[in-house]
This record gives sequence, C-alpha cells and structure tokens, in this order.
Amino acid sequence: MTKEMVTEEVKNQDVEFIRLQFTDLLGNLKNMAITSSRLPKALDNSFMFDGYSISGFSAIERADMFLYPDPATFAIFPWRPQHGKVARLICDVHTRDGQPFSDDPRFILKKAIEKAKEKGFSLMVEPECEFFLFHTDENGLPTTLSHEQAGYLDLGPLDLGENARRDIVLTLEEMGFDVIASHHELAPAQHEVDFAAAEALEAADNIMTFKMVVRTIAKRHGLHATFMPKPKTGESGSGMHLKLTLMKDGKMHLKMRMTKRAYLRLDITLSVVS
Repeated sequence: MTKEMVTEEVKNQDVEFIRLQFTDLLGNLKNMAITSSRLPKALDNSFMFDGYSISGFSAIERADMFLYPDPATFAIFPWRPQHGKVARLICDVHTRDGQPFSDDPRFILKKAIEKAKEKGFSLMVEPECEFFLFHTDENGLPTTLSHEQAGYLDLGPLDLGENARRDIVLTLEEMGFDVIASHHELAPAQHEVDFAAAEALEAADNIMTFKMVVRTIAKRHGLHATFMPKPKTGESGSGMHLKLTLMKDGKMHLKMRMTKRAYLRLDITLSVVS
C-alpha cells in the first residue's frame, strides 16, 4: 500500500473513521482517532501528541511528538459498522525535528532488522499466542473466574470459549491473517491461536493487532481476555511462543524457538542448520 492507495481505499470502502495507532514502551497499544477528512494531514505526518503523558516517552524535552503512519498497515475493522467504516494505520513515532524517536518500540525493532540486513540476515517470526477468557462481574469489570473445566484440545460443550475463539479467528482472517490453527490450552479458560510466519516487523505489528482483536471479540461475548502469564495460582500459565528463523542468502541459517513464561523466565531452543 502507498499513501495514494490508502486514500483511494478509504474513499472506495466508505471509511469514515481512522485510528492512528502506536505502541508505548510497555507494549500497550495507543491511538488517536481522526475522520477521513483529516487523512491527508495524517499521511503528511502532521498529527502531534503529548509524549510526556505516554509510558516510556516521559522526557519533558520530548513532549511534542508526531505520528508517521505506515501505509502498509492499513486495515479495516470488520467488527465496526459497515456503513461509515473504521480503519487503522500503525504509526512510527518521530520527534518534533522529524527524527525517529529512539524509544519507540517499532523503531528499536527496525534498527535491529537493519543491523541484521547489513550482515545479510533476515528474520522470520511465527507466533503462537496464548490467552485466557474470563467472566466479567455485574459491573462489566474483569475477573479471573470461569465456569468451564476444559483442558488441552478439548471441545464444546466442555470448551465454553469455543464460539468466541471461532469469531476471533474469523475476524483475524478478514483482516488478512493467515491463521494456522486454534485450540483450547491446558488450563480452564485458556486458549491458543497460531498464525503464519512473517518478517519481523510485520509479525510484531500482527501480534499487536491480534491482541486488540482478541480483547474486542471477547468483550462482545461478555468475556474478558487477558495475556497475563500467570493469572491464577495452581493453574498453567500462558507462554508467548515465537518460532524464529534466521535467513541468509534465501536459505535457512538458524532456527530458534523462544518462549516467554511467567516470572520473566525465557526458554530458548536453538537448531543450527548447516
């Protein structure tokens, strides 16, 4: 997608509302919402926000920051109204002098990708994302309660989150994801969705989009989605599994499976390809 293509798609698809999204240093998705009439200004990198109020962006001299939308990340939200649609653009964060902000997580990843590229390497990432679907209380606030007792690969009626997980997968596919599989995990109310490998930056954007979709669709089913690694004592926790493939000259150079577990434990398995 180019800027021109985004503009044309917004017009043709009757998009009325656009969310300019970025990630703070703690991994939280943030956004600024605009109407389609303001899209030219957004694509001209002219939307400013107060970085002083964002976690990790707190230096006072960096207060005024600008959003630089990446046209390749344009996507329409399938769960929003189909008349006057809502779309998003993922943005890079720049300082007032037009330089990339050094603590922008997307820029940090881009620097690592560029260093690898200079040595002839590229990185493919295949995520396996785990999460819990819990009930909410009478006020709609999150709990860690669930009525189900399903376990690994169980199905309905034991798996009470089956319908929500199905809608999550269908929504992801509408947004262009190549979903490999989904299933119930070990603990009651725990689920996993796996999607196809992509280059590192696209994979990182996909993970942030995935978390947004899971939380949104769960809410529509009256559930609360959490990616906490260990929400309940005595039950299996969720891992963040990444299958990493380091490529060089179009060939597989190194395979690695990385798992971020509860209590900040990191398990890494390496397979060197000769």
